[in-house]
Amino acid sequence: MKKILALLAMLALLLTACGGKKEEAKATEPAKAETTAETGKKLQVGIVLSIGGLGDKSFNDSAYRGLEMAQKDLGIEFKAVEPASTSEDEENLRKFAEKGFDLVIGTGFLMKDALEKVAKDYPDVKFALIDETSTLPNVSSLVFSEDEGSFLVGALAAMMSKTGSVGFVGGMESPLIRKFQTGYENGAKYVNKDIKVGVLYTSGNNPFNDPVRGKENALSLIKQGADVVYHAAGGTGIGVIEAAKEAKVYAIGVDGNQDGLAQGTVLTSMLKNVDTAVYQTIKDVQAGTFKGGEHRFGLVDNGVGITDLQYTKDAIGAEKIAKLEEIKKGIVEGKISVK
Repeated sequence: MKKILALLAMLALLLTACGGKKEEAKATEPAKAETTAETGKKLQVGIVLSIGGLGDKSFNDSAYRGLEMAQKDLGIEFKAVEPASTSEDEENLRKFAEKGFDLVIGTGFLMKDALEKVAKDYPDVKFALIDETSTLPNVSSLVFSEDEGSFLVGALAAMMSKTGSVGFVGGMESPLIRKFQTGYENGAKYVNKDIKVGVLYTSGNNPFNDPVRGKENALSLIKQGADVVYHAAGGTGIGVIEAAKEAKVYAIGVDGNQDGLAQGTVLTSMLKNVDTAVYQTIKDVQAGTFKGGEHRFGLVDNGVGITDLQYTKDAIGAEKIAKLEEIKKGIVEGKISVK
């Protein structure tokens, strides 16, 4: 019996020693970060769209298009939520984080506070914030040089104006939308220092999805002499384009290619390639190369730009198009300041 007890004691001691070594290895060896490609698991992406939702032919539609591209090319799965108001943003973002989505995207500068609050609570979840910046390490901030693209369309507006007056309709007055306005004004004045630039912002509960108010604002600017009206107002801009068509003047679209909404009326659109930024971020997450911090997209990398002028090329003419290309080159090379 004594021999058996001694043998059991030695066995218990051996097992304890082995267990101790195993726990020590776990504590000192960092776990390898596996990418979705290595695990074979489909990457899950959740996006909370900006107020106005899908169908704005602009900002939200562009972000959603980036997800569709990633689904087709990268095999991801995604879910989109269209909140009725900004008060729902935090709840929707939190639901995606709680469910363990690989990437959670907040669309628009109005979502910054809600996204940062959730991102702090879920430091192991990756987030992307469009149109605002965050210093949190798990948040990738996707921002654009809207003033560069707006400078280009402002220059074109001044070239095409016969009245010496152009207009701008903004959504909510904010630092971001003022970047569109300032770039547009400076571009117009670069071509014609004496040009008049009328500006109206959209008031109300939903400044980015109010086509009726957008139309009213555009008609007001047109009555003041504006014969080219640029909008940075999401779905509200649909009304701006309708007003321009009725008044037989030019409109300029924004974010997505809106030239086809009123062929010949929409002079061009200032492209803000949110789809490209969303797609690239998803690709980085899938490859395991996601990084927090600011990621800026401008003229130099086609993050912003203008359309190919499919319906207005002849009306604009080769000389003005060449001038526009010259201005673009000057901005990219740093010879022309858009500020």
